Amino acid sequence: MMADARVFWPQIIALSMETSVQIAPVFHQETVDAVARTVLEQAPARFALAGHGLGAIVAMEVLRQDPARITKLVLISTTCQQELPNLAASREPLIAKARAGRLAQAIEPELTCAAAAPGPDQQELVALAKQMAFTLGTEVFIRQSRMMQRRPDQQSTLRRAKTPTLVICGEHDIVYPVRRHEFMAHLMPNAQLEVVGETAHYPMLERPDHVTGVLRDWLGL
Repeated sequence: MMADARVFWPQIIALSMETSVQIAPVFHQETVDAVARTVLEQAPARFALAGHGLGAIVAMEVLRQDPARITKLVLISTTCQQELPNLAASREPLIAKARAGRLAQAIEPELTCAAAAPGPDQQELVALAKQMAFTLGTEVFIRQSRMMQRRPDQQSTLRRAKTPTLVICGEHDIVYPVRRHEFMAHLMPNAQLEVVGETAHYPMLERPDHVTGVLRDWLGL
């Protein structure tokens, strides 16, 4: 949520030297279903698919809509469950703040929760997260907040899935803790779990070389 291609920048640079990399925007629609349909319209006939956070929620909907087209799936720092009513309600004051021109205050709770694990690069990563959010702006914040509130439960999708799936999470992620990823991996018949040590919600940026290597091995590059 509120991230652009920079959230995968190290992997884009490294993997594009070896294979075609395509970025799917998740900024323009108001439902997970609509974004997934756009992804399928723009994607090749067969493709591997990776998503982080809200992007992974969209990836699960792509899997539900057309599983035969996905060769391999990577779900990073995410959840397969619907948003609880109390959490959905807690987004309303944040949406109101964004509409009132206070986007910085609206995104602060999310960024505080999703902050990188303690380390020398923590503040730089938090600054990047804020920069991505401000680049996307208020309207995207509102649309993506609505997407999160209304996201579908995908537990049955994962149970039925035959697609080889890699579930990645940060050891210290408090947005979507390790136990949620263990649950997702357990649901899927062809899934494996990778817990990345010394990282929180952004393992792709916190330990980029490690995550790039994991993705490279998973994709067979």
